Amino acid sequence: MASHKPPSVADQQLIEHAARHGFTITVKQLAVWRRAGLLPGNIPGGGLGRGWGSTSTPTPEGFDLVVALARLAGRGKRPADLALLLFAEGVPVPEATVRAAFRAAVDAVALPGEDEPSSDDLELDERLNQLSNALADSGQTVTLVPARARRIDERIARILGELPAEIVDLDQNAEPSQFTPQDATLTAVSATLGGSVPVQDIGALLRAMSPGMPVHPFASLVETTQDDVPEAADRVLAEDGSLAFLPDGDARDLLRALADTASLEDLATGWRTAQQVREWALDLCERVEGELDAGQLGEAVTQWVHGRQLLSGLSVIETLRDRRWSPSKGAFSALMLLFQCQMFVMLDSLVPGCQWHVLQIPAVVPPPVRDLILSKVVGPEAAAAGEAAG
Repeated sequence: MASHKPPSVADQQLIEHAARHGFTITVKQLAVWRRAGLLPGNIPGGGLGRGWGSTSTPTPEGFDLVVALARLAGRGKRPADLALLLFAEGVPVPEATVRAAFRAAVDAVALPGEDEPSSDDLELDERLNQLSNALADSGQTVTLVPARARRIDERIARILGELPAEIVDLDQNAEPSQFTPQDATLTAVSATLGGSVPVQDIGALLRAMSPGMPVHPFASLVETTQDDVPEAADRVLAEDGSLAFLPDGDARDLLRALADTASLEDLATGWRTAQQVREWALDLCERVEGELDAGQLGEAVTQWVHGRQLLSGLSVIETLRDRRWSPSKGAFSALMLLFQCQMFVMLDSLVPGCQWHVLQIPAVVPPPVRDLILSKVVGPEAAAAGEAAG
Protein backbone atom coordinates (compact mmCIF):
# COMPACT_ATOMS: atom_id res chain seq x y z
CA MET A 1 0.00 0.00 0.00
CA ALA A 2 1.45 3.34 -1.08
CA SER A 3 2.40 5.73 1.67
CA HIS A 4 2.13 9.50 1.40
CA LYS A 5 4.86 11.40 3.15
CA PRO A 6 3.42 14.39 5.00
CA PRO A 7 4.66 17.82 3.91
CA SER A 8 7.55 19.38 5.72
CA VAL A 9 6.78 22.21 8.10
CA ALA A 10 8.07 24.70 5.53
CA ASP A 11 5.98 23.23 2.70
CA GLN A 12 2.97 23.18 4.97
CA GLN A 13 3.44 26.90 5.53
CA LEU A 14 3.39 27.47 1.74
CA ILE A 15 0.31 25.27 1.32
CA GLU A 16 -1.54 27.12 4.08
CA HIS A 17 -0.48 30.50 2.65
CA ALA A 18 -1.93 29.55 -0.74
CA ALA A 19 -5.12 28.32 0.96
CA ARG A 20 -5.57 31.68 2.65
CA HIS A 21 -5.58 33.19 -0.84
CA GLY A 22 -8.15 30.73 -2.11
CA PHE A 23 -5.87 28.21 -3.84
CA THR A 24 -5.34 24.51 -3.17
CA ILE A 25 -1.84 23.22 -3.87
CA THR A 26 -0.13 19.95 -3.04
CA VAL A 27 3.33 18.75 -2.08
CA LYS A 28 3.58 17.21 -5.55
CA GLN A 29 2.91 20.57 -7.22
CA LEU A 30 5.59 22.21 -5.09
CA ALA A 31 8.05 19.54 -6.19
CA VAL A 32 7.14 19.99 -9.87
CA TRP A 33 7.59 23.77 -9.66
CA ARG A 34 10.95 23.33 -7.95
CA ARG A 35 12.21 20.91 -10.62
CA ALA A 36 11.21 23.45 -13.27
CA GLY A 37 13.20 26.17 -11.51
CA LEU A 38 10.07 28.20 -10.81
CA LEU A 39 10.16 27.88 -7.03
CA PRO A 40 13.33 27.91 -4.91
CA GLY A 41 13.89 25.22 -2.33
CA ASN A 42 13.30 25.87 1.34
CA ILE A 43 16.11 27.30 3.44
CA PRO A 44 17.63 24.56 5.58
CA GLY A 45 17.76 25.23 9.28
CA GLY A 46 19.40 23.56 12.22
CA GLY A 47 18.89 20.01 13.46
CA LEU A 48 16.19 19.21 15.97
CA GLY A 49 18.52 16.93 17.86
CA ARG A 50 18.26 13.30 19.07
CA GLY A 51 17.46 12.01 15.55
CA TRP A 52 14.40 14.16 15.09
CA GLY A 53 15.67 15.51 11.76
CA SER A 54 16.17 19.12 10.76
CA THR A 55 14.10 22.23 10.23
CA SER A 56 13.67 24.41 7.15
CA THR A 57 11.83 27.59 6.27
CA PRO A 58 10.40 28.89 2.98
CA THR A 59 12.32 31.59 1.16
CA PRO A 60 10.75 35.05 1.56
CA GLU A 61 9.80 35.14 -2.11
CA GLY A 62 8.33 31.64 -1.96
CA PHE A 63 5.05 32.87 -0.48
CA ASP A 64 4.32 35.24 -3.39
CA LEU A 65 5.46 32.63 -5.89
CA VAL A 66 3.15 29.84 -4.75
CA VAL A 67 0.12 32.14 -4.92
CA ALA A 68 1.06 33.39 -8.40
CA LEU A 69 1.86 29.89 -9.63
CA ALA A 70 -1.40 28.51 -8.31
CA ARG A 71 -3.24 31.30 -10.12
CA LEU A 72 -1.41 30.99 -13.45
CA ALA A 73 -0.65 27.30 -13.70
CA GLY A 74 -3.08 25.25 -15.69
CA ARG A 75 -3.46 22.54 -18.25
CA GLY A 76 -0.99 22.94 -21.10
CA LYS A 77 1.01 25.74 -19.47
CA ARG A 78 4.68 25.06 -20.05
CA PRO A 79 7.21 25.97 -17.34
CA ALA A 80 8.89 28.52 -19.65
CA ASP A 81 5.53 30.21 -20.29
CA LEU A 82 4.85 30.35 -16.56
CA ALA A 83 8.30 31.84 -15.94
CA LEU A 84 7.66 34.59 -18.48
CA LEU A 85 4.18 35.37 -17.18
CA LEU A 86 5.47 35.53 -13.61
CA PHE A 87 8.34 37.77 -14.69
CA ALA A 88 5.97 40.08 -16.57
CA GLU A 89 3.92 40.53 -13.40
CA GLY A 90 6.98 41.35 -11.34
CA VAL A 91 6.79 38.13 -9.32
CA PRO A 92 10.32 37.18 -8.10
CA VAL A 93 10.84 34.07 -10.21
CA PRO A 94 14.52 32.93 -10.13
CA GLU A 95 16.66 34.92 -12.58
CA ALA A 96 18.26 31.85 -14.17
CA THR A 97 14.81 30.50 -15.00
CA VAL A 98 13.75 33.81 -16.55
CA ARG A 99 16.81 33.96 -18.79
CA ALA A 100 16.39 30.32 -19.79
CA ALA A 101 12.79 31.08 -20.80
CA PHE A 102 13.91 33.98 -23.00
CA ARG A 103 16.53 31.73 -24.63
CA ALA A 104 13.90 29.05 -25.20
CA ALA A 105 11.77 31.60 -27.04
CA VAL A 106 14.63 32.07 -29.51
CA ASP A 107 15.19 28.31 -29.79
CA ALA A 108 11.55 27.94 -30.86
CA VAL A 109 12.17 29.98 -34.02
CA ALA A 110 12.86 27.59 -36.90
CA LEU A 111 13.68 28.58 -40.46
CA PRO A 112 12.42 26.80 -43.57
CA GLY A 113 14.74 23.95 -44.55
CA GLU A 114 16.36 23.59 -41.14
CA ASP A 115 14.96 20.11 -40.77
CA GLU A 116 17.40 18.94 -43.43
CA PRO A 117 19.96 16.72 -41.63
CA SER A 118 22.99 18.23 -43.34
CA SER A 119 21.93 21.90 -43.22
CA ASP A 120 24.09 22.82 -40.21
CA ASP A 121 27.26 21.53 -41.88
CA LEU A 122 26.93 23.66 -45.02
CA GLU A 123 28.45 27.03 -45.79
CA LEU A 124 25.94 29.89 -45.88
CA ASP A 125 25.81 30.11 -49.69
CA GLU A 126 25.29 26.35 -49.98
CA ARG A 127 22.65 26.42 -47.27
CA LEU A 128 20.72 29.21 -49.00
CA ASN A 129 20.95 27.35 -52.31
CA GLN A 130 19.59 24.22 -50.62
CA LEU A 131 16.77 26.32 -49.14
CA SER A 132 15.99 27.84 -52.54
CA ASN A 133 15.56 24.37 -54.04
CA ALA A 134 13.45 23.24 -51.08
CA LEU A 135 11.17 26.27 -51.43
CA ALA A 136 10.79 25.65 -55.15
CA ASP A 137 9.75 22.06 -54.48
CA SER A 138 7.43 22.69 -51.54
CA GLY A 139 6.16 26.19 -52.18
CA GLN A 140 6.66 27.02 -48.49
CA THR A 141 7.07 30.76 -47.97
CA VAL A 142 6.55 33.39 -45.30
CA THR A 143 3.23 35.22 -45.21
CA LEU A 144 4.09 38.68 -46.47
CA VAL A 145 0.70 40.28 -45.87
CA PRO A 146 -1.76 38.64 -43.46
CA ALA A 147 -5.34 38.34 -44.68
CA ARG A 148 -6.72 40.97 -42.29
CA ALA A 149 -4.23 43.61 -43.46
CA ARG A 150 -4.85 42.72 -47.09
CA ARG A 151 -8.62 43.15 -46.64
CA ILE A 152 -8.13 46.55 -45.04
CA ASP A 153 -5.76 47.63 -47.83
CA GLU A 154 -8.26 46.59 -50.48
CA ARG A 155 -11.19 48.35 -48.82
CA ILE A 156 -9.24 51.58 -48.47
CA ALA A 157 -7.96 51.38 -52.07
CA ARG A 158 -11.51 51.00 -53.40
CA ILE A 159 -12.57 54.17 -51.60
CA LEU A 160 -9.51 56.37 -52.14
CA GLY A 161 -8.67 55.34 -55.70
CA GLU A 162 -5.32 56.43 -57.11
CA LEU A 163 -2.62 57.94 -54.93
CA PRO A 164 -2.02 61.71 -55.13
CA ALA A 165 0.71 62.79 -57.52
CA GLU A 166 2.83 64.24 -54.72
CA ILE A 167 2.98 60.80 -53.10
CA VAL A 168 3.77 59.05 -56.37
CA ASP A 169 6.63 61.48 -57.02
CA LEU A 170 8.31 60.52 -53.76
CA ASP A 171 9.22 57.11 -55.19
CA GLN A 172 12.47 57.83 -57.01
CA ASN A 173 13.19 54.26 -58.12
CA ALA A 174 11.90 53.91 -61.67
CA GLU A 175 12.82 50.21 -61.94
CA PRO A 176 12.55 48.60 -58.50
CA SER A 177 13.25 44.91 -58.00
CA GLN A 178 10.16 42.71 -57.94
CA PHE A 179 10.24 40.05 -55.23
CA THR A 180 8.16 36.90 -55.25
CA PRO A 181 7.20 35.37 -51.88
CA GLN A 182 10.03 32.89 -52.43
CA ASP A 183 12.52 35.74 -53.00
CA ALA A 184 11.28 37.44 -49.84
CA THR A 185 11.63 34.24 -47.82
CA LEU A 186 15.21 33.72 -48.99
CA THR A 187 16.10 37.33 -48.15
CA ALA A 188 14.61 37.04 -44.67
CA VAL A 189 16.41 33.74 -44.03
CA SER A 190 19.69 35.16 -45.34
CA ALA A 191 19.38 38.13 -43.00
CA THR A 192 18.67 35.82 -40.05
CA LEU A 193 21.63 33.56 -40.79
CA GLY A 194 24.01 36.48 -41.10
CA GLY A 195 24.29 36.79 -44.85
CA SER A 196 24.81 40.25 -46.35
CA VAL A 197 21.56 41.73 -47.64
CA PRO A 198 21.97 44.74 -49.96
CA VAL A 199 19.71 47.71 -49.31
CA GLN A 200 18.22 47.15 -52.77
CA ASP A 201 16.93 43.79 -51.55
CA ILE A 202 15.65 45.36 -48.33
CA GLY A 203 13.74 47.85 -50.45
CA ALA A 204 12.35 45.07 -52.62
CA LEU A 205 11.25 43.20 -49.49
CA LEU A 206 9.41 46.29 -48.25
CA ARG A 207 7.68 46.62 -51.61
CA ALA A 208 6.66 42.97 -51.52
CA MET A 209 4.96 43.60 -48.19
CA SER A 210 2.74 46.23 -49.85
CA PRO A 211 1.76 44.41 -53.05
CA GLY A 212 -1.28 46.58 -53.71
CA MET A 213 0.67 49.85 -53.63
CA PRO A 214 1.88 51.12 -57.02
CA VAL A 215 4.65 53.13 -55.34
CA HIS A 216 6.58 52.85 -52.09
CA PRO A 217 8.31 56.07 -50.96
CA PHE A 218 9.91 54.48 -47.89
CA ALA A 219 11.38 51.61 -49.92
CA SER A 220 12.65 54.19 -52.38
CA LEU A 221 14.33 56.07 -49.53
CA VAL A 222 16.14 52.86 -48.51
CA GLU A 223 17.12 52.02 -52.08
CA THR A 224 18.47 55.49 -52.91
CA THR A 225 20.30 56.20 -49.63
CA GLN A 226 23.69 55.89 -51.28
CA ASP A 227 22.80 58.56 -53.83
CA ASP A 228 20.87 60.90 -51.55
CA VAL A 229 23.31 61.05 -48.61
CA PRO A 230 26.60 59.58 -49.85
CA GLU A 231 28.61 60.79 -46.82
CA ALA A 232 26.40 58.94 -44.35
CA ALA A 233 26.05 55.96 -46.69
CA ASP A 234 29.81 55.52 -46.79
CA ARG A 235 29.78 55.06 -43.02
CA VAL A 236 26.92 52.57 -42.77
CA LEU A 237 27.07 50.60 -46.04
CA ALA A 238 29.57 47.89 -46.96
CA GLU A 239 31.02 47.49 -50.45
CA ASP A 240 28.24 45.10 -51.44
CA GLY A 241 25.58 47.62 -50.42
CA SER A 242 24.60 45.82 -47.21
CA LEU A 243 24.40 47.44 -43.78
CA ALA A 244 27.95 47.35 -42.44
CA PHE A 245 27.05 47.88 -38.79
CA LEU A 246 24.98 44.70 -38.47
CA PRO A 247 26.96 41.96 -36.69
CA ASP A 248 27.91 38.73 -38.44
CA GLY A 249 26.50 35.36 -37.50
CA ASP A 250 23.10 33.83 -36.92
CA ALA A 251 20.83 36.53 -35.50
CA ARG A 252 19.34 33.97 -33.13
CA ASP A 253 22.72 33.49 -31.47
CA LEU A 254 22.85 37.24 -30.91
CA LEU A 255 19.40 37.17 -29.35
CA ARG A 256 20.38 34.28 -27.08
CA ALA A 257 23.41 36.26 -25.93
CA LEU A 258 21.13 39.22 -25.26
CA ALA A 259 18.87 37.00 -23.15
CA ASP A 260 21.93 36.15 -21.03
CA THR A 261 23.43 39.63 -20.74
CA ALA A 262 20.64 42.20 -20.79
CA SER A 263 19.61 43.49 -17.41
CA LEU A 264 16.37 42.16 -15.99
CA GLU A 265 15.07 45.72 -16.12
CA ASP A 266 15.75 45.89 -19.87
CA LEU A 267 14.13 42.49 -20.44
CA ALA A 268 11.05 43.69 -18.56
CA THR A 269 11.00 46.93 -20.56
CA GLY A 270 11.30 45.01 -23.83
CA TRP A 271 8.47 42.67 -22.81
CA ARG A 272 6.23 45.57 -21.79
CA THR A 273 6.96 47.41 -25.04
CA ALA A 274 6.21 44.31 -27.13
CA GLN A 275 2.86 43.96 -25.35
CA GLN A 276 2.05 47.63 -25.89
CA VAL A 277 2.90 47.40 -29.60
CA ARG A 278 0.58 44.42 -30.04
CA GLU A 279 -2.26 46.20 -28.24
CA TRP A 280 -1.65 49.36 -30.29
CA ALA A 281 -1.65 47.44 -33.60
CA LEU A 282 -4.83 45.48 -32.86
CA ASP A 283 -6.58 48.63 -31.65
CA LEU A 284 -5.61 50.43 -34.86
CA CYS A 285 -7.05 47.59 -36.96
CA GLU A 286 -10.32 47.71 -35.05
CA ARG A 287 -10.59 51.49 -35.38
CA VAL A 288 -9.82 51.38 -39.11
CA GLU A 289 -12.42 48.66 -39.70
CA GLY A 290 -14.92 50.64 -37.65
CA GLU A 291 -14.43 53.72 -39.81
CA LEU A 292 -14.72 51.66 -42.99
CA ASP A 293 -17.90 49.95 -41.76
CA ALA A 294 -19.42 53.33 -40.91
CA GLY A 295 -18.39 54.81 -44.25
CA GLN A 296 -16.69 57.69 -42.44
CA LEU A 297 -12.95 57.73 -42.98
CA GLY A 298 -11.16 59.47 -40.14
CA GLU A 299 -8.00 59.56 -38.07
CA ALA A 300 -7.52 55.79 -37.95
CA VAL A 301 -7.62 55.32 -41.73
CA THR A 302 -5.29 58.30 -42.15
CA GLN A 303 -2.88 56.72 -39.67
CA TRP A 304 -3.11 53.39 -41.49
CA VAL A 305 -2.45 54.92 -44.92
CA HIS A 306 0.46 57.05 -43.70
CA GLY A 307 2.03 54.27 -41.68
CA ARG A 308 1.41 51.33 -44.02
CA GLN A 309 4.74 51.81 -45.76
CA LEU A 310 6.67 52.87 -42.66
CA LEU A 311 7.93 50.99 -39.61
CA SER A 312 4.59 51.39 -37.83
CA GLY A 313 2.92 49.50 -40.68
CA LEU A 314 5.49 46.72 -40.44
CA SER A 315 4.68 46.39 -36.75
CA VAL A 316 1.01 45.93 -37.63
CA ILE A 317 1.90 43.25 -40.17
CA GLU A 318 4.08 41.41 -37.64
CA THR A 319 1.30 41.52 -35.07
CA LEU A 320 -1.30 40.15 -37.48
CA ARG A 321 1.00 37.29 -38.50
CA ASP A 322 0.70 35.92 -34.98
CA ARG A 323 -3.02 35.49 -34.55
CA ARG A 324 -2.49 33.48 -31.37
CA TRP A 325 -0.12 35.26 -29.05
CA SER A 326 1.99 33.20 -26.65
CA PRO A 327 4.43 34.18 -23.89
CA SER A 328 7.22 32.74 -26.05
CA LYS A 329 6.34 35.09 -28.90
CA GLY A 330 6.23 37.99 -26.47
CA ALA A 331 9.72 37.14 -25.21
CA PHE A 332 11.09 36.86 -28.75
CA SER A 333 9.57 40.24 -29.69
CA ALA A 334 11.07 41.77 -26.55
CA LEU A 335 14.56 40.54 -27.50
CA MET A 336 14.13 41.81 -31.07
CA LEU A 337 13.21 45.27 -29.79
CA LEU A 338 16.24 45.37 -27.49
CA PHE A 339 18.47 44.17 -30.35
CA GLN A 340 17.11 46.93 -32.60
CA CYS A 341 17.93 49.48 -29.90
CA GLN A 342 21.50 48.20 -29.79
CA MET A 343 21.78 48.61 -33.56
CA PHE A 344 20.34 52.13 -33.36
CA VAL A 345 22.92 53.02 -30.71
CA MET A 346 25.66 51.74 -33.01
CA LEU A 347 24.17 53.66 -35.95
CA ASP A 348 24.09 56.82 -33.85
CA SER A 349 27.81 56.42 -33.17
CA LEU A 350 28.48 56.20 -36.92
CA VAL A 351 26.15 59.03 -37.89
CA PRO A 352 25.90 61.29 -34.82
CA GLY A 353 22.48 62.87 -34.43
CA CYS A 354 21.03 60.61 -37.10
CA GLN A 355 17.85 62.76 -37.37
CA TRP A 356 16.13 61.01 -34.48
CA HIS A 357 13.51 63.77 -34.47
CA VAL A 358 11.97 61.93 -37.44
CA LEU A 359 10.65 59.39 -34.94
CA GLN A 360 8.41 62.10 -33.50
CA ILE A 361 6.45 62.26 -36.76
CA PRO A 362 3.15 60.40 -36.33
CA ALA A 363 2.92 56.97 -38.01
CA VAL A 364 6.68 56.54 -38.49
CA VAL A 365 6.95 54.00 -35.66
CA PRO A 366 4.45 52.77 -33.07
CA PRO A 367 4.47 55.14 -30.07
CA PRO A 368 5.77 52.47 -27.64
CA VAL A 369 8.71 51.69 -29.96
CA ARG A 370 9.43 55.39 -30.44
CA ASP A 371 9.66 55.91 -26.70
CA LEU A 372 11.88 52.83 -26.24
CA ILE A 373 14.30 53.86 -28.99
CA LEU A 374 14.57 57.44 -27.81
CA SER A 375 15.13 56.41 -24.20
CA LYS A 376 17.92 53.98 -25.20
CA VAL A 377 19.57 56.05 -27.92
CA VAL A 378 19.19 59.72 -27.00
CA GLY A 379 18.15 59.57 -23.35
CA PRO A 380 15.05 59.54 -21.15
CA GLU A 381 14.38 63.26 -21.72
CA ALA A 382 13.78 62.65 -25.44
CA ALA A 383 11.50 59.74 -24.64
CA ALA A 384 9.48 61.93 -22.29
CA ALA A 385 9.22 64.58 -24.99
CA GLY A 386 8.12 61.95 -27.47
CA GLU A 387 5.46 60.69 -25.09
CA ALA A 388 4.14 64.23 -24.64
CA ALA A 389 4.11 64.76 -28.41
CA GLY A 390 2.29 61.45 -29.00
